[in-house]
Amino acid sequence: MLCVTIALLPASAFGVWNFGLPAFIMLLSTTVSAVLTEYIYEKLMHRKVTINDFSAVVTGLLLGLNMPASAPWWMGALGSVFGILVVKQLFGGLGQNFMNPALGARCFLLISFTGQMTTFIYDGVTGPTPLALLKSGQSVDSMKMLVGTIPGTIGETSVIAIIIGAIFLILIGAIDLRIPGTYIVTFVIFIGIFGQFSNANVGFFDVQYITAHLCGGGLMLGAWFMATDYVTSPITKRGQLVYGAMLGILTGLFRLFGGSAEGVSYAIIISNLFVPLIEKVTLPKPFGKGGEK
Repeated sequence: MLCVTIALLPASAFGVWNFGLPAFIMLLSTTVSAVLTEYIYEKLMHRKVTINDFSAVVTGLLLGLNMPASAPWWMGALGSVFGILVVKQLFGGLGQNFMNPALGARCFLLISFTGQMTTFIYDGVTGPTPLALLKSGQSVDSMKMLVGTIPGTIGETSVIAIIIGAIFLILIGAIDLRIPGTYIVTFVIFIGIFGQFSNANVGFFDVQYITAHLCGGGLMLGAWFMATDYVTSPITKRGQLVYGAMLGILTGLFRLFGGSAEGVSYAIIISNLFVPLIEKVTLPKPFGKGGEK
C-alpha cells in the first residue's frame, strides 16, 4: 500500500499543478478523513489500529483523485467516511470488503451529489470533458488528453503521470499486466468494433477515436490502480483474464450506449461483485490424493 501511495504521487502532483489549491485541499481532505475514520472506528470497536498499513491512505488518495477540484472539500471528506466505514470496516476491514472502497465512495457521491460531481471547471471556465464532447459527436485534442491539460477529475487527466506510477508498480512486482492489459485490450477491441454504431462520424477501428477514449476519463487510473486491487480482484490467473475482459466490455458498453460519457467506476464495482463467481469457475481442480483422479 505504501508503494501504491508512492505510485500515485505523479498523478497527484500533476493534478495539483493542473487545478491549483482546490485540488490540494481536496486530496488532503479525503486522505485525512479516511485515516481518521479508520482510526476512530477501530478505537471505538476496540480493534487493532491498522492505519499504519497505508490502506486508508490509498483509499482517501484514490477518492480524491476521482473528485472534481471544484467540489467542496466536505464532500470529499463525506465520501471517505462512507468508503472506510460502510464499504470497508462494516464488512470486516481490509481483506473483507466486497468492492473497492474508493470507488464505492465515488459512486455514493455521484448518486447523492450528481450535479457537483459532474461539473468540471478548467482555467476558470465550466465546460464538458473530452469524453462528453466525444459522446456528442465533436472532435477532441488527443495530445492534450495525453498530457492532461483538460477538464476532468483531479487525477484522471494526465495519462503520462498515471503511466509513470504504473511502471513503478510493475517494476517492483506489485502488479502485473494481466488485469490492466486484458482490460485495455478488450476495451480497445470493443470501441473499435462498436464505436461506429454510437457515432456516425467514426469508422471501423478509428485510431483517433480509440486513442481519445483511452486517454479520456478514468480508464487509465482505473485499469492500473483500482482494477488491480488485491482484495477485490480474482487471485486465479484465468480469473484475472476473465475479470479484465469483463471490465473492458462493461466500460465500452457504458461509454458508448449509456446515458453518461464515463463508465469506469460502475464497470469496476459491478465486476467486483462477480469476483467470487469468477474465482469459483476458474479455480484449478486438484488432482491426485484427495482430488480428481
